[in-house]
Amino acid sequence: MYASPDENSKRPPFDSLAEAGSLRASELLPQSMKIALVHELLTMRGGAERVLRILAEMFPDAPIYTLLYDEKKLSDWFPKERVRTSTIQPFFGSYNHHLYLNKFPRAVEAWDFSEFDLVISTSSAFAHGIITNGKPKHLCFVHSPARYLWDRTHDVLEEASRGLLGFFTKLYLSRVFHRLRIWDSEAADRPDKLLAASKTVQRRIELYWRRTSDVVYPPVDDFWMKRPTSPTPTPSPSPEGGGGSYFLIVSSLVRYKRIDLAILACNKLGRHLKIVGEGPDIQRLNHFAEPTIEFCGWKSHEELRSLYVNATATIFPGDEDFGLVPLESMACGTPVIAYRSGGALETMVEHVTGEFFDEPKAASLEKVLSKFDRKKYSGDVCREQAKKFSKSVFEEKIKQAIDSIML
Repeated sequence: MYASPDENSKRPPFDSLAEAGSLRASELLPQSMKIALVHELLTMRGGAERVLRILAEMFPDAPIYTLLYDEKKLSDWFPKERVRTSTIQPFFGSYNHHLYLNKFPRAVEAWDFSEFDLVISTSSAFAHGIITNGKPKHLCFVHSPARYLWDRTHDVLEEASRGLLGFFTKLYLSRVFHRLRIWDSEAADRPDKLLAASKTVQRRIELYWRRTSDVVYPPVDDFWMKRPTSPTPTPSPSPEGGGGSYFLIVSSLVRYKRIDLAILACNKLGRHLKIVGEGPDIQRLNHFAEPTIEFCGWKSHEELRSLYVNATATIFPGDEDFGLVPLESMACGTPVIAYRSGGALETMVEHVTGEFFDEPKAASLEKVLSKFDRKKYSGDVCREQAKKFSKSVFEEKIKQAIDSIML
């Protein structure tokens, strides 16, 4: 996208960008334009980290600023030599970071970006609060305003109140959240432009931050769009004797993903459910999972594609702001069964690429699972829907956003 020095030297000089007429900012600014990327935490692989990975590929010379970095988990995606951590890293490491929420605002404000021309941040809580003072420009991709500070505060505090020290934990977090909400709303004025990951996030930005934003959907990786070059392995027979038929969940194992709804529904129906992912909730989920429930742990992309392709459907039970899993599933030609809320409403087509269940209850999901007929859904139609959210579409939207603030 950015011209090489040789290509740039062939262009006529401009006294200002405004004199360039219809040429795009990204075409005028040379490769030497310095860009930095900012991401809150590099401690796990998730949808937010996949978005950052694509931005890192678009701008391969841009350093990546982050509060905490887990080299063991993410060095293959984000090499250590490219990552710049915060003052918190040496003292607290990358674990139990929730204990230090009140220190994060000062840490992101301490970074100096004066050497850069453009900073692109991806924010779920703190990255939007970096200080640039107008130089460089700041483009912020918002996965969501911090949900534990706004619409999920009461749920988080209720969860924190459990246990022997629950009362004191809840009291402490209540005070921390109050201070962070004030900082969060003030810091939201700092970026030059906001991009929202979905219409759901866009509405939340307007409600909590009183700012406008443009919707740019996170992309599904091109990997999932490619048809396998060799025959897909046939899955082993399911425990209920369904001849290899199973439902699939791909998720980090945390409570708010509501994986327990799928486990309970499949327990009741005796359906085979494969769960791909890792996380702190695995012990609780394992406790009530019956023999038809299979925890698969982490899987490589190739293994996961095989699981997607051979699944009856992918279940997406959480209330997500966007959610890449439904797109990955559809890109592999497999329909989705999702909770009727959030980003799934913007990526799926009901009765065409999957179905919705209406209540966040196992009984509601069970009703859909019991009637689900895989033969009604075309793999090609699912793939075509996923292509609307391709990497190339995302990259073009990002370039357009850069143009809008750099000219």
